[in-house]
Amino acid sequence: MMLRTLGQPMESPNHTNLDTSLFFLLGIPGLEQFHLWLSLPVCCLGTATIVGNITILVVVATEPALHKPVYLFLCMLSTIDLAASFSTVPKLLAILWCGAGHISASACLAQMFFIHAFCMMESTVLLAMAFDRYVAICYPLRYATILTDTIIVRIGVVAMVRGSVLMLPCPFLIGRLSFCQSHVIPHTYCEHMAVVKLACGDTSPNRVYGLTAALLVIGVDLFCIGLSYAFIARAVFRLSSHEARSKALGTCGSHVCVILISYTPALFSFFTHRFGHHVPLHIHILLANVYLLFPPALNPMVYGVKTKEIREKVVKVFQKGQGTGVKASEQSRNIEET
Repeated sequence: MMLRTLGQPMESPNHTNLDTSLFFLLGIPGLEQFHLWLSLPVCCLGTATIVGNITILVVVATEPALHKPVYLFLCMLSTIDLAASFSTVPKLLAILWCGAGHISASACLAQMFFIHAFCMMESTVLLAMAFDRYVAICYPLRYATILTDTIIVRIGVVAMVRGSVLMLPCPFLIGRLSFCQSHVIPHTYCEHMAVVKLACGDTSPNRVYGLTAALLVIGVDLFCIGLSYAFIARAVFRLSSHEARSKALGTCGSHVCVILISYTPALFSFFTHRFGHHVPLHIHILLANVYLLFPPALNPMVYGVKTKEIREKVVKVFQKGQGTGVKASEQSRNIEET
């Protein structure tokens, strides 16, 4: 039922039948001649996303000392980043490499759902990480009793349910629309508003719901994160020791960097898409891709560089792997000599 309107051929004003079960992702209009070159940073960012986030997951899973709330939230963030990357990067590279922009209506709706749902889940996890820092600094003696394993699991479930439920109406709202003219999406992925703009008829419910969902996530989460850090700052500056203040603020450094990396391109993309009518289209699309590609690639690097525990454990894991390799080569050499 959802794809009934999408799946039926519509007749355009010039009586040309259009296959509305198929869309075409154009890529980055105006920069088609640079698509092949643009695929290089996309490949690098995609590789960094996979390597960095898998490294975080492996290190945290294999080191019992890292089985703490802040690192468990980091694992949630890495899992979401990997899933979001797999939802976008393969199709993006196919478009940039060989112009393979054809996508079915059902695949387009699925990609739209997962991309936006994962972004909402990531925002929820960032909020949970801010709460983690608030409890660790403002209530250090109650940290272990407040952020128990059960609470962490519940937060993870809430992140998944929140992102899924908020995005669930969007495919149904789009499924009721008719696409009677162009089916060329001037984008690199099935972004909600880019698809809505192709529809005929009244699209105000889609626009209102998209704006409401974005404000409920970005607005509420940013407000709560800011409130958490206001309480953290008040608690930190009440400390008498300069060393204690520096140490307390240092524990928040990685999270603040990740927030800036995640929300800055998101806000730029959001506001330019809705209010930047004079901004060139390729700038809109580049900002949207920065929002999807950069945070998943940079988040593991930020935590790997700025967090001493992760940095030491990563070095330890690699040294252990090198030691195992050296030992195996020595054993094989001894066998050959005998």
